[in-house]
Amino acid sequence: MHIVVLSGPEMASEFKQKFPEGKEGISYTFLHSHNLLDEQLKPTDVVFDFLLHEQPERLSMYAPEQVVFCNAATIQLAALLQKAQLEEPCTLIGFNGLPSLFNRPVLEVSLWDTSCEAKLTEVCEALGTEYLLVNDRVGMVTPRMICMIINEAFYTLQEQTAGVEDIDLGMKLGTNYPKGPFEWARQIGTANVYQVLQAVYEDTKEERYKICPLLKTMYLRSEAV
Repeated sequence: MHIVVLSGPEMASEFKQKFPEGKEGISYTFLHSHNLLDEQLKPTDVVFDFLLHEQPERLSMYAPEQVVFCNAATIQLAALLQKAQLEEPCTLIGFNGLPSLFNRPVLEVSLWDTSCEAKLTEVCEALGTEYLLVNDRVGMVTPRMICMIINEAFYTLQEQTAGVEDIDLGMKLGTNYPKGPFEWARQIGTANVYQVLQAVYEDTKEERYKICPLLKTMYLRSEAV
């Protein structure tokens, strides 16, 4: 099995941590540009495309028999296919491709077509990872939950009820979370948190996903917590 990984340097590094090279029967090609795909891709390849949500029209580059894992943290697979306007799409599988949330023991995934689960199982078994199948919804499950918690923490910080360190410590001690919300924000990235919340709020219009003004300001200024 040959796997093509299309991503930026950060997620390429995280992919290598989760799936170290050297596993028998599996080889990898890492690409950092959309423009290289035409020359590098073969119909038999499995693709982990961390960037497809940025250019949905590229979905037409993949053959119907191809297995393509798409970073679906901010887009519903059904919406991706609609934007690509494809009659016969590839075997499309969504995955949680956010920094620090990808390299976990269980791969969080979604399916556009439930008949593709056998192929999903085959690929995950070959890679040696378990998977958790969730509904095809914007934000999946873990990104939506963690980003909502981070957003609430920003509201608390904005109101000057507590500082960053106190909020992190309080959440870990009081709720037994493995990380504080601002620790998560630093690892996931402020821009990614903002984009997940924006996508989920547009999808649901629920107030709990409405972006805190302080978080929005930090995003616009490209500031870290």
